[in-house]
Amino acid sequence: MRSSAASYKLVSELIGSEMARIWRFNSPETAIVNVKPNHWNGLRSSHSTTAPAFGSRKKIGVIDVTPTTIGEIEDTPLMFAQLAHIALFDFWMANEDRNANNANLMYDIVKHLFVPIDYGCVFNTATYDYPLSQLTATDSIISSEIFEMMAINHKSSIISVIRDLDRNYGICVGRCREQVKYIIEQIPQEWNLNRDTIENKVNELFDVHWLEDVWQNFMECLNEKVNVWPIH
Repeated sequence: MRSSAASYKLVSELIGSEMARIWRFNSPETAIVNVKPNHWNGLRSSHSTTAPAFGSRKKIGVIDVTPTTIGEIEDTPLMFAQLAHIALFDFWMANEDRNANNANLMYDIVKHLFVPIDYGCVFNTATYDYPLSQLTATDSIISSEIFEMMAINHKSSIISVIRDLDRNYGICVGRCREQVKYIIEQIPQEWNLNRDTIENKVNELFDVHWLEDVWQNFMECLNEKVNVWPIH
């Protein structure tokens, strides 16, 4: 309602969340919700109009992943594999908002799972009028303290983690490709966005050259930070 830029951030959040669900991450459930004027009662801001908004279900039993909470997170090969899986997803989605300074992760202390959140900066921070561009290691969670710590602690597991990622990468992407029409249909008309523009942007994710370049870049950035095996 404020601007088209805000709407494109909303649709990026929607698409990123749906793609994360298809990759089977432990992200919060989401829905399109109607925020009515009376819902603002008692809050600092108020609005006299209503429109569909993007909502995430509140997670119970989670903590934010920060440098001060690392010691509370289970440090196992499985947790490292989850983190690497999330990193590859971000490279594929060109998500510039999960990095060393901003993990955009929670940790489920009951299920021992990472909970990735906040997808408003996929597509190179909601850029719909230019082609996708690759992340750098600094742009990603690969540069975070927790990733580097787990990579060192589970050095012996890295090769098997990479093999699993290589095997599942195409499978996850394929499942996402099958759901594109469904995801686009969820975009509320009230957001006043060109669906053709959005669908064209989403389809860039499935370009064979993009997929190959993402994997190569991911491996190079991983090796740059971890430096534990030669890349072939």
